[in-house]
Amino acid sequence: MRFYDLLNYQHFILYLFPAIIFMIIFGLGLNYSHFRTKNTARRIEHISYEFPDGIKDREEPFPVILILIIAGTLLWGFLYTLLTGLLEVKIG
Repeated sequence: MRFYDLLNYQHFILYLFPAIIFMIIFGLGLNYSHFRTKNTARRIEHISYEFPDGIKDREEPFPVILILIIAGTLLWGFLYTLLTGLLEVKIG
């Protein structure tokens, strides 16, 4: 049991707001940013396959935000492992 009930509320807010802010930034990043090349417009408009239920498949450009998230995750994992070993931090 917590010493103060307010501490539970503060931790809930500290978990909730970063998640909401991340979802908003991630959604905006998926909508508006990708690398533009000379054939980007053709790739967005060209339907490469149409499924029976009317779902259309396109070869759209890969969003920059996903590239940054994947690269950041890999970099964090590598540095976490490296620095934990070099600084001899005991995990557990």
